[in-house]
Amino acid sequence: MTTTLLSTAAELHARRRAGRRAVVMTMGALHEGHATLIRTARGIAGRDGEVVVTVFVNPLQFGEGEDLDRYPRTLEADVKLAEQSGADVVFAPAVDEVYPGGEPQVRVTAGPMGERLEGSSRPGHFDGMLTVVAKLLHLTRPDLALYGQKDAQQLALIRRMVRDLNFGVEIVGVPTVREEDGLALSSRNRYLSPAERRTALALSRALFAGQDRHAAQEALRARAREVPATRARAEALSAIGESRAAADAHAVATAVPGGPAAVRAAARQVLDEAARLEPPLALDYLALVDPSDFTEIGDDFTGEAVLAAAARVGTTRLIDNITLTFGAAS
Repeated sequence: MTTTLLSTAAELHARRRAGRRAVVMTMGALHEGHATLIRTARGIAGRDGEVVVTVFVNPLQFGEGEDLDRYPRTLEADVKLAEQSGADVVFAPAVDEVYPGGEPQVRVTAGPMGERLEGSSRPGHFDGMLTVVAKLLHLTRPDLALYGQKDAQQLALIRRMVRDLNFGVEIVGVPTVREEDGLALSSRNRYLSPAERRTALALSRALFAGQDRHAAQEALRARAREVPATRARAEALSAIGESRAAADAHAVATAVPGGPAAVRAAARQVLDEAARLEPPLALDYLALVDPSDFTEIGDDFTGEAVLAAAARVGTTRLIDNITLTFGAAS
């Protein structure tokens, strides 16, 4: 397959279309995470469909002091990776193609969800992100668009915008791609020195610690339901390494499923230890939230939740998240 590089919407609109068009939006500096998105898009669009990869470093979503100027631009390598992954087109417009009148006076506002977590740390970021996503959806005219789950809040806001503003496009979330050591793939990983990278691994380790704690508590509840309220129950609980819980098996059996507070505590412990490393990890936030609005969940929450964290190591800011299911839904 030969991938065509285009720079104007007119060129893209002139292409003949047979099947569905799938779009993968990027800011370039493509890596295996993007390749996974492109391959997924290829699988959904099929042989008769078309996969378009956008490469555009959007100035609206960089705040004061952020890395717009040093954000990597690697278009030649991006086209090569896109081609290897199954893309038909790389659409790499100039700034004046996306914003022909300069910075737009009319923008999409992310609303209350856009002011939480990432929005609190990076004011205006999500307004800029949604504005460019809306424009690129109009410019590329896809049937579906794919986004990575690593940017969970971004994905949730795009889905909300598409629903609230009646965009005729299907939004597909693709699971986070990780390196062998667990670090979530990101274009910003290249900024990390070897020592900073070792510290940065605490971000994913913290999330996995919360996940492990959640799994252990769910296993406890399942075991508690399976055995009678007798000494045998306490022994069964003790056998899976929870001697304190076994001392009061009834309390375990009636406890809130999954224990959001315990999940947060397990993740926090790893992050607190990382803050004492050299170089240290500077935590921005750790949150366990309802993905519908990104508010913190309570101890009585049931259903899917997102355990999310953001931190700086040196001058590099990283984000990561995992999904957990609490209560009856699990």
